[in-house]
Amino acid sequence: MTGLRIAILTHSTNPRGGVAHCLALGEALCALGHEAVVHAPDPTGRGFFRDAACPTLPVAAEAVAGKTVAGKTVDLVRARIYDYLRHFATPAACDFDVFHAHDGIGGNALATLKHRRLIPGFARTVHHVDSFSDPMLAEWQDRAIREATRLLCVSRLWADWIRDDLGAAAEVVGNGVDLSAFRPEPEAADATLRIRLGLGPGPVVLSVGGFEERKNTAGIIAAFARLRAVHPQAQLVVAGGASLLDHTSYRARCRAALAAAGLEVGHGLAVIETGPVPQADMAGLYRVADVLAFPSWKEGFGLCVLEAMACGTPAIVSRQPPFTEYLAADDALFVDPADPDGIARAMAAALTPEVRAGLRAAGLKRAAFHAWRACAERHLDAYAGCARVRPEPIHA
Repeated sequence: MTGLRIAILTHSTNPRGGVAHCLALGEALCALGHEAVVHAPDPTGRGFFRDAACPTLPVAAEAVAGKTVAGKTVDLVRARIYDYLRHFATPAACDFDVFHAHDGIGGNALATLKHRRLIPGFARTVHHVDSFSDPMLAEWQDRAIREATRLLCVSRLWADWIRDDLGAAAEVVGNGVDLSAFRPEPEAADATLRIRLGLGPGPVVLSVGGFEERKNTAGIIAAFARLRAVHPQAQLVVAGGASLLDHTSYRARCRAALAAAGLEVGHGLAVIETGPVPQADMAGLYRVADVLAFPSWKEGFGLCVLEAMACGTPAIVSRQPPFTEYLAADDALFVDPADPDGIARAMAAALTPEVRAGLRAAGLKRAAFHAWRACAERHLDAYAGCARVRPEPIHA
């Protein structure tokens, strides 16, 4: 396929798994000879959370003020859809061969542009599907899937959901990991990072995604409290957490659970909350951790699992899809996400030398199978099915 101009739309410039996926996909497509431009609403004006080897376009976005939590989320999503519609209001801004949305915000904007006949259609990657109590949010999520010309998923789990619930076909394109950025070899900056976070002798348990219900942070806290009974110097690092959705009530539940367990939060204490982590520090954060705890309730793929494995860090994951799709039985420690005792046992097992060595070797091998180039190549058939047909040049 000759070089395509591809507009990739994501919901945010912040370090979330879907945003990281879009930037890496854009880089891989550019390496294949296409021009992929990653777009995202950018109310801060700071741009994307990391530099990228592909063009990026932070879209001007308005600040949003809401009176209630639910109202604020609806107002925010509506504003971000309108941000995209303003940006793509001219033919010049729509001068792409392919439009590819990765969430409901971009998907709704592209659906409207399709109805206005400004674009021919669009591809949509469904990373996962949320359960919204607000009917407007639910309708936007549904429309962004139903209106797409071609549907893609990062895992078979969600492709099957689309087939069973919507009666539509979706292709599985998978995910990837940048092995040049995520490496097992220690770096001098790792020691500096330990000091900056206030890490002691450990062991160190890493949780990625902030205090969020689908990440099962409460389950991780309950398991970590059990681990501390055996390893009193253990520390839990809760990294990330940038989200368009409001997790205030769940965060309060987690804070109450920490207080009840006598686990203090702060620099050098039992629990360290980092907030969003600079991209330059992520590989080091995986390396200074003894284990990644990721027993999520719901995931599209779980990109941080591959990143941790590429850095030589053992991973604990839920014994359910999508993890059971791309991981073999010996690649990680599989647990029931509803069983804090089982998660605690997995944490303890990951610290034993024999288990740790086996997981490290298996994880490095598994990560090497997931190259971004192969992932990008799997997108090309879908792009061909929704690309703009440009007129042939007229020769005198």
